[in-house]
Amino acid sequence: MIESVWVFNGANANFSSGIFLDKSVADNWIKKNNLTGILTLYPLNKGVYDWAIEQGFFSPHTDAHFSPIFIQKFTSASQEHYHYVDGLLDN
Repeated sequence: MIESVWVFNGANANFSSGIFLDKSVADNWIKKNNLTGILTLYPLNKGVYDWAIEQGFFSPHTDAHFSPIFIQKFTSASQEHYHYVDGLLDN
């Protein structure tokens, strides 16, 4: 069963430009097109906010942490992710 997908967000983009099951396919696409952005592993059928709490990466402590505005913008540095510049992995 597939539990996660790789999502590519280009630099300064408002929306994702690629969704991949296989990281190597994503890497090749990014390299072929000389893209700059971030490739992030996302859980399926679960929001990142809920995933981070379940994994112990985040613990809401204030009322603001439970607000829709906070949850809809939530991302986690604990998600596996890679930065690319002009198609190359930026270490």
